[in-house]
Amino acid sequence: MSRPFSLRAGAAIAGVAIAALALSACQTGGTTEDGTADGPTSEWVTEGKFTVGTGEPAYFPWVVDDAPESGEGFEAAVAYAVAAELGFAPEDVVWVRTTFDEAIAPGPKNFDINLQQFSITDERKEAVDFSSPYYETTQVVITTEGSAAASATSLADLKPLLIGAQTGTTSFVTAEEIIAPDAGVQVFNTNEDAKLALESNQVDAIVVDLPTAFYIAGVELEGGVIVGQLPDSAGSADAFGLVLPKGSPITAKVTAAVDALRDNGTLADIETEWLADFAGAPVLR
Repeated sequence: MSRPFSLRAGAAIAGVAIAALALSACQTGGTTEDGTADGPTSEWVTEGKFTVGTGEPAYFPWVVDDAPESGEGFEAAVAYAVAAELGFAPEDVVWVRTTFDEAIAPGPKNFDINLQQFSITDERKEAVDFSSPYYETTQVVITTEGSAAASATSLADLKPLLIGAQTGTTSFVTAEEIIAPDAGVQVFNTNEDAKLALESNQVDAIVVDLPTAFYIAGVELEGGVIVGQLPDSAGSADAFGLVLPKGSPITAKVTAAVDALRDNGTLADIETEWLADFAGAPVLR
């Protein structure tokens, strides 16, 4: 088993010109399921606007400097690319803030789409709609130098330790199912809370998605250590989808837009721009 490795240097942050990406499509109708042009309609939360939800706050590499309107960061860039594919100009994109749990709870929404690294699950589909995936990732264990988890090279090494994760996330479920720590997974409201608990030695390690793991370990933690990736119990990567209200009239066209961006290479380009620095980590067995 590969030994864990420490990240000391800050992650390199490259700029991206999302406005240029969006302008190519902003004056024409977007893509529908049959490939015809279709401009904004009253199906949207606010007519003539594309309302996008994100977290409060939103973190790098998903959003840069908690300013999604800049179009910088992976999910901010994806949102503007989807908006352009649907026929919206960048200035017609409106950002709103929600908590993670609010976005996937049943009931009315104040957004057309919401993206906060929501894993697509059957349970969540009972309360909200999802687009097709815009990104796939794995779950990763991180810690700090000197922690009991820093020398772990297997799942068995982690089992007697205190492992934390954000509640309601795939990270939490994966930690429960794959590590199955003796004390259970320690629950935190946000990844930020989990990171603070790690820094104060309340937990030995935390579980987050791969890009978040590399950023927290490399930039935010003093002596951050990537312990390794958790093997996926389903045998496939964790897929992130755009969240829409249950039964939304725009789910099909938003999915068609995501599919078009995947097929034409735009999603791959955005991933290269914002996530290329977050390379693989050893898989724990």
